[in-house]
Amino acid sequence: MDTLSYKTVSANKATVTKEWVVVDATDQILGRFCSKVAKLVRGKYKPNFTPHVDCGDNVIIINADKIKMTGNKWTDRSYLTYTGYPGGQKATNPLRLQAKGSQRLFNKVLKGMLPKNRLGDKLLSNVYVYDGAEHKHEAQNPKFIDINTLK
Repeated sequence: MDTLSYKTVSANKATVTKEWVVVDATDQILGRFCSKVAKLVRGKYKPNFTPHVDCGDNVIIINADKIKMTGNKWTDRSYLTYTGYPGGQKATNPLRLQAKGSQRLFNKVLKGMLPKNRLGDKLLSNVYVYDGAEHKHEAQNPKFIDINTLK
């Protein structure tokens, strides 16, 4: 018996079906929300998930300015950056990042949840963050997903 009835199917760039998805961040907790978005972007909710291929969806986050954090994390949590020069370490908090635009805050959080390689950089470019309820991707006919139904 030389034939197998089951074969592992690996997705590649030609066989991947990418969709456009809209998720609403209103009254969601930042970390829990972003972990589900990272899974969507990575493609982990799809049956043909392949770790080394971009098989996730393009995610549009609306109402990003209405995201929540528990406790005093808006002011007490600090994100560090380093310029490369002596004494060039700088700290900022989520409140200041969101004041510059929600895109910066979400990129900072999502980047830590994605792979640290070229694939992770490509996946991060599949996320679009908007402060209001309107977005400019209506031509792609995105479908709305309730993020609370995902695990």
